[in-house]
Amino acid sequence: MSAHHEHPNQFQLLRQRRFAPFFWTQFLGAGNDNLFKFALTVMITYQVHVTWLPPAMAGLVIGAVFILPFVLFSATSGQLTDKLDKTTVIRAVKTLEIAIMALAAVGYVSQNVPVLLVCVFGMGLHSTLFGPVKFAYLPQHLNARELTGGNGMVEMGTFVAILLGQVTGGLLIALPGIGPTVVAVACLVVAVLGRITAQYVPVSPATDPGLRINWNPFSETWRNLKLAHENIVVFRSLLGISWMWFFGAVFLSNFPVFAKEVLHGDEHVASLLLVVFSVGVGIGSLMCEMLSRRRVEIGLVPAGAIGMSVFAIDLYFSSRALPPVALQTVAQFLAQSAHWHVMADLLLLSLCVGLYSVPMYALIQLRSQPTHRARIIAANNILNALFMIVSSLAAGLMLSAGATVPQVFLATGIANALVGIYIFLLVPEYLLRFVAFLLTRFMYRFRAHAVHHIPAEGAAIVVSNHVSFVDAILLMAASPRPIRFIMDHRIFKVPVLGWIFHMAKAIPIAPHSEDPAAYERAFVEARKVLDEGDLLGIFPEGGLTPDGQLKAFKGGVIKILASHPVPVVPVALINLWGSFFSRVEGHAMRRPFRRGCFNQVGMVAGPALAPEGLTPEILHERVQDLLKEGVDGICPVSLES
Repeated sequence: MSAHHEHPNQFQLLRQRRFAPFFWTQFLGAGNDNLFKFALTVMITYQVHVTWLPPAMAGLVIGAVFILPFVLFSATSGQLTDKLDKTTVIRAVKTLEIAIMALAAVGYVSQNVPVLLVCVFGMGLHSTLFGPVKFAYLPQHLNARELTGGNGMVEMGTFVAILLGQVTGGLLIALPGIGPTVVAVACLVVAVLGRITAQYVPVSPATDPGLRINWNPFSETWRNLKLAHENIVVFRSLLGISWMWFFGAVFLSNFPVFAKEVLHGDEHVASLLLVVFSVGVGIGSLMCEMLSRRRVEIGLVPAGAIGMSVFAIDLYFSSRALPPVALQTVAQFLAQSAHWHVMADLLLLSLCVGLYSVPMYALIQLRSQPTHRARIIAANNILNALFMIVSSLAAGLMLSAGATVPQVFLATGIANALVGIYIFLLVPEYLLRFVAFLLTRFMYRFRAHAVHHIPAEGAAIVVSNHVSFVDAILLMAASPRPIRFIMDHRIFKVPVLGWIFHMAKAIPIAPHSEDPAAYERAFVEARKVLDEGDLLGIFPEGGLTPDGQLKAFKGGVIKILASHPVPVVPVALINLWGSFFSRVEGHAMRRPFRRGCFNQVGMVAGPALAPEGLTPEILHERVQDLLKEGVDGICPVSLES
């Protein structure tokens, strides 16, 4: 399992053998893919004219040929990664890359486009085999607190490599007379360097060595998708990532034609757009660890999705009416202020892509079963490939029907908004974490302490004091996984909050004297949550505190423990009394700035208590102790998540 090395930030991983050789191997592979492909796209767009492949379609065709192996061989590569030592697979794949690049060198020197397209397919195969290893390797060597940072580094490294590869490919192929030969040599050198770094990747034992490989790609693909579908949050996250690749592919494959026909720039302007896009994704990816405080924070996903739509739509408005001029150099292009608007849109759009994708990848790694994690990543790669092929076809159809590139970008931005709404309604956990993220960063300065006491898996009950209407949202923000709360039925009538708790599948409960049926129904639902191995949240005071003091606990928790003896985690919410959402002076939500903005509030979790012999009084005493502990100095200033 993961090595539990702590490090102050994600960059420290680059100094550790469990991460660095793998990072550089991945970096060089991604760089080589893009050096090779972009040089070929530029060669066909600006230099070698072949009648059967018009320049406007070159990017789309090369993209489609590269993606085809993902559809055909992802299922097989996922099985190989689960069955074999991942390091063995990495080294074999990097040796294959050298052979493919030797053939590509021949193709470049003779400017033979069919041979080069065969090599595009070969590099697609190389990436197909490497893909599942890339994401199954990390959870084997990094712990849960390092996953977001590790994924952010890999994502950033991948996009920097894509950027360097494409810029280098564009510059080298443009060298007069010797361009193709220099590209041929560069591709071979990078492939050899990748094989050298692969030699230093530490051993990564097989997770399912007894696996019998099914060589039929179609039946195995179907089986992988069914495996992924067993965990519905994982499966829908796969769909979310695939959509991100659909979205990104529309922009990346259309940059050369966008630069030439809309922005009236030369091939160096096309490279500049890629620089801006890649830098944006890199910054967004690295920001994830800082914003998520070293946890898998899926609340960033809706933030990224909103930004992707806003800036894609704005890109249409900033680029649709640029006057036609002769092809401009980068300097001429940058001299015009209108072009800075286009670049700002691209940078912010790609930054949001980074915020959107990193937490989704980390969530899939965290929630997938280790024995078939690589096959789930393979299912992800198949879906990504299918979405990218559909994206190429859709963009191609729009362009051939007479749409402009900015119109294609506009349609993609609008589609992204619709897909985002659909995904977040299907998986409310993303939206709930987004609300919690906003609340804990912008309304309160929230710090959660000793969160490790909340179990990352298995059934348990979380018991907390009840100070405000947003207690449940704050606890969700602190918990490593979703909590289903039992809540007073009246809270569901509060505007907005009622809708949020309904989406969170909170369980309404009414007093037995008021509605016996609703009371019993709540306990049936609560037991079902524990049967499914999930977390149940209870506020045993039975309602909001009227004076900030901890009230006596009722016996509901003990009633549930009688049939479901699970661990009980006591939790104390600190410093919320007197804030906007608490019932201070008999009313809640009356004076928004009673305590100003960014109030420091906190949460302290205590060690789980065994169910045997627990009483409401013991629980009350434990929460009271945690409250005292928090107020006496742990909270709010020095709390660390």
